[in-house]
Amino acid sequence: MKIFKFGGTSIKDTKNIKNIASILESEGTENTLVVISAMGKMTNAFEDVVDTYYSKSEKLSEKLNFIEEYHKNMMNTLFDENDEIYNVVNILFGELGWFLARNTSQRYNYVYDQIICFGELLSTRIVSAYLAKIGVENTWFDVRNYIKTDSTYRDAKVNWELTEDNIKRKIDKQKLNITQGFIAANDTENTTTLGREGSDYTAGIFAYCLDAENVTIWKDVPGVLNADPRVFTDTTLLEQISYEEAIEMAFYGASVIHPKTLQPLERKEIPLLVRSFINPKEAGTTVSKGTKLVPYTPCFIVKKDQILVSISALDFSFMVETNISFIFQKLHDYQLKVNLIQNSAISFSVCIDNKFNRFDAFYEELKKQFKIDVQKKVDLYTVRHFNENAIAGIEAKGKSLLTQVNKETIQIVLVTN
Repeated sequence: MKIFKFGGTSIKDTKNIKNIASILESEGTENTLVVISAMGKMTNAFEDVVDTYYSKSEKLSEKLNFIEEYHKNMMNTLFDENDEIYNVVNILFGELGWFLARNTSQRYNYVYDQIICFGELLSTRIVSAYLAKIGVENTWFDVRNYIKTDSTYRDAKVNWELTEDNIKRKIDKQKLNITQGFIAANDTENTTTLGREGSDYTAGIFAYCLDAENVTIWKDVPGVLNADPRVFTDTTLLEQISYEEAIEMAFYGASVIHPKTLQPLERKEIPLLVRSFINPKEAGTTVSKGTKLVPYTPCFIVKKDQILVSISALDFSFMVETNISFIFQKLHDYQLKVNLIQNSAISFSVCIDNKFNRFDAFYEELKKQFKIDVQKKVDLYTVRHFNENAIAGIEAKGKSLLTQVNKETIQIVLVTN
């Protein structure tokens, strides 16, 4: 069985949706499961709805109308006005409105997941209906009935035993199946999400549970590049990456592959292919067991808008295990992802990602016990398989605040020019 994943860019307009149909017809539609993200920038649009809803802004209707018009305009080009898909989509918007009107919870992460899921539900319904309309038979299903998680909203942990049982029992592997990425459900049937960009992870979960032949992630790039083309002008296509190397790159923040996607694939040695939906005949990149990197070249990973924090004891005593353990517990409590660690006798530095906007609360608690220096809006550059030219190119971009080197990797925290 093959698992395909199409992201938001690949279905951002009617031309791209028709392109997906062409790819599926070319690649074959039997024994295939397709995971689809929300359309275009719709996840961002639904996040705006969440924030507007929480702030009780009068612009909530405006935000909702924008989303509805976006999907309806797409449908008007793909369907006839009496097609059943219009009723299906209207029901989904009705369910969203019902939640916004009836919800009493003040838990942001819970509310976020109950709203954000409509992006994937809408996109998959529309793509499935279009495929059916042009004669591509398929089965749509709600992924929340298959992938089960705990109740850690916005970053849920998969219940693998229950999930695998659901998937193996319920899915007809002979058909073309269409479902949602990123979303799941807990044991009380509330929607959860697997973390931003979690659609790749969804594909990995299905591949593992179905013993798939491979997973293909369809992107608007030729494959996995050695650097983000939006940041670096000269990039190289990586034809082959080992699981170990890909996991290292994902850990440091490479955006093409979701960090959690590779682990279930590696356990069963299921190859991951990253191919271009713009040029689907090209081979792209293969991630599998084998050679570490082909071609062998420096690989650059950039994480923007980081916070560099240096922590020391108020009495200038040593930063020992007790202090560091306490700090890590607080980083965990406030959901602050650590991307770099460096410590000396009297100070402990971390470069962190504040994606849940909880840094200020973390800072207020720790400043009671520690001296804290904070530098916001820094960039973290990571270079795998670095050489002198690679380092010089990074250092030319700004002022280096911290550098850390090991055998394979250098990390540099910069304030850019």
